[in-house]
Amino acid sequence: MKALSGWLDSVTRWWRSDAPPADAATPADQAGAALRQLLHDPTVPESVRRELGDEFARIQALLDKLARGELHLAVFGRVSVGKSALGNALLGEPAFETGVLHGTTTRATQQQWTEAGGSGLHLIDTPGINELDGEARERLAFEVAEISDLVLFVVDGDMTQVERDALTTLARTERPLLLVLNKADRYDDAERERLLTRLREHAAGLLPADNVLACAAQPAPLRVIEVDADGNERERRETRAPDVAALRERLLAICAREGKTLSALNAGLFAGRLSDQVAQRVAEARRDVADKVIRYYCLAKGVAVALNPVPVADLLAAAALDAALVMHLGKVYGMPLTRREAGQLILTICAQLAALMGAIWGVHLVASALKVASIGVSTLLTAGAQGALAWYATQVVGRAAERYLVAGKSWGESGPKRAVQDIVAQLDRDSILREAREEILARLRSSPAR
Repeated sequence: MKALSGWLDSVTRWWRSDAPPADAATPADQAGAALRQLLHDPTVPESVRRELGDEFARIQALLDKLARGELHLAVFGRVSVGKSALGNALLGEPAFETGVLHGTTTRATQQQWTEAGGSGLHLIDTPGINELDGEARERLAFEVAEISDLVLFVVDGDMTQVERDALTTLARTERPLLLVLNKADRYDDAERERLLTRLREHAAGLLPADNVLACAAQPAPLRVIEVDADGNERERRETRAPDVAALRERLLAICAREGKTLSALNAGLFAGRLSDQVAQRVAEARRDVADKVIRYYCLAKGVAVALNPVPVADLLAAAALDAALVMHLGKVYGMPLTRREAGQLILTICAQLAALMGAIWGVHLVASALKVASIGVSTLLTAGAQGALAWYATQVVGRAAERYLVAGKSWGESGPKRAVQDIVAQLDRDSILREAREEILARLRSSPAR
């Protein structure tokens, strides 16, 4: 994970500074290594791999894409701005479906831009971000943008609030963006320049000004009036060729200069997001196991303390269970502890608990004495109270040890005193004692020994 973070930072700094790295192939090689490391990481539990199965499958797809030297370009925008027509114009063939119906594109489709040569640049057409049933289609469009190396954000006039919000969101994905004014043939020269100026204002801080361009993917037919020899007029419509030369030139220049690094950056950003997801899932899984482990030891310690009739001896048994708990938690969090380390950790926690729990342990000792002197109901009641206090103390020890282990065997800047104080403040002592007492009494009543 550290290797991934380091090379990703360096590549991101290069891209933002617009200065190429000394070795243009290095980012792609490092991206591949980072993806393979994540794909084969032995510390990722199988349950997490199954839960994130689609994401792990995408890792292999990205590795194959890097090996083939492909770049993916997503054409993104509001419904009916001409995204599919623009893709066709760039490709030079009608590969994407177009039509007059509202929202012709209903799913992402991909075509290879053969002009780019080799494996080349692949265009991905996406559904409009404001179509009916828009939430699902918008989510799809964003997902496609996230796995693309470049994004063409297409508009056909001044931007709406929905478009401005979407552009801002896309900018946060750290993908290179081009803002394209399509259907520019509808405007005269002065109107077109005013629109481009306005679009550059919207895009300020999100993408370079020279990445805001105008084009006409499917210009309206030219109306031509012809007059025959007899003076009769006849109107015909003359189809005009797409005007995408400036956009094509800009795209090919970006691909030639930055292609390998953009592909590596995209792969790295995806790997970084997946690493965060994996870390979150692993942490959640470990927390679930830790909760069960702590509860198990709370119950074991509570019942053991309640059943032991010998004063002080139950406290020794409790200490042994605390040590076992801490060592068990160390294994759960991948931070194994020796017996000595576990003992030192418990001493540290208990030293901080001394002032907070002094009164509780005083009651604990009194209850131990009462158990020897009493029989019957009083023994059951005092045993339940004493066991509940032991349960609560184990909760504090377990949570404190958990925080220490999650931080990599460290108490952080605040130290153990603040950590224990925070845990005691966060725990609902009354509800824990009530639950513990009820659980312990139920166990004691069902015990054959009683």
